[in-house]
Amino acid sequence: MIARTGRNFRGRSAIHELGETLTLSRTHWGPISLLQTDRRAAKATADNLHFCVCTAGRCRFRHHDRLVEPVAGTGMLAETRSPYERISPTETRCMNLFFSRDLLPLRTAEITEACARSIDPAAPAMQMLSGYLGRLFEVADDLTAPQRLDAGHAAIDLLAMALRDVAPSVPGGDGPEDVLLDMMRTHVREHLAEPHLRVEELARRHHVSVSHAYTLFERIGTTPGAYLREQRLLAARTMLSDPRYAHLGVSGIAAVVGFRDLRTFERAFRRRYGMTPRECRCAHSRSGSAPATRKQEMPAR
Repeated sequence: MIARTGRNFRGRSAIHELGETLTLSRTHWGPISLLQTDRRAAKATADNLHFCVCTAGRCRFRHHDRLVEPVAGTGMLAETRSPYERISPTETRCMNLFFSRDLLPLRTAEITEACARSIDPAAPAMQMLSGYLGRLFEVADDLTAPQRLDAGHAAIDLLAMALRDVAPSVPGGDGPEDVLLDMMRTHVREHLAEPHLRVEELARRHHVSVSHAYTLFERIGTTPGAYLREQRLLAARTMLSDPRYAHLGVSGIAAVVGFRDLRTFERAFRRRYGMTPRECRCAHSRSGSAPATRKQEMPAR
């Protein structure tokens, strides 16, 4: 993101790692504006969600063409791989929950519709959630690693309950069609390495026609082929930014995620992320990954 700080800005963040893709933090910072552009959002290395409870201060948050101006105690959700803008003209204090999208038991359309909508501090579900997050932050150091993970998952369950009160109803429900769609999406993610996986094969394995497969994926605003390619590119970008796969060349990573032709992979990757796979790897190699710390303090600028 692009951050612009006010004069004599100073910030502090205390972080608990509850799991591999789940953190709880408490932040206190001075005047600041944060901007996530389309291009920067496309380069995000993980499909995470950010839930924030503002406990003090004022801010304006624009996301998915919606504007929120939360008051103390308000909760709001954001997708980190989508553009957003946050402006905090005063010092603000927040409780933040960062986690993988896969952990939230809501459909994709429901999550997007829930973003950038204020959750009333007086709502019973919100009171339960904010109280739980505050207490979890205080006792997390005394919990074992499995207990922290269980506690984090409990927080996400409470969040799902609170979000159902604010998001407009999204057609589809949890009927058999949605179950079948979820099965097909899971199958795609688990079989990316199969170069012959196409729409026809996906339909055959789930005993539906090709036209019905297209109808199912229309429910989430895409096509089976586009979803398959998006998941392959996302997996490739994750591997390129992960030092554990440094021994694999670009062609090797392309093969692992199901691209048989290197040039096709490179063209698709550049169209999606605005850079070549090699440029992506070099960018992450230069930036590196700082080890997680219990407390981080940002000096005045």
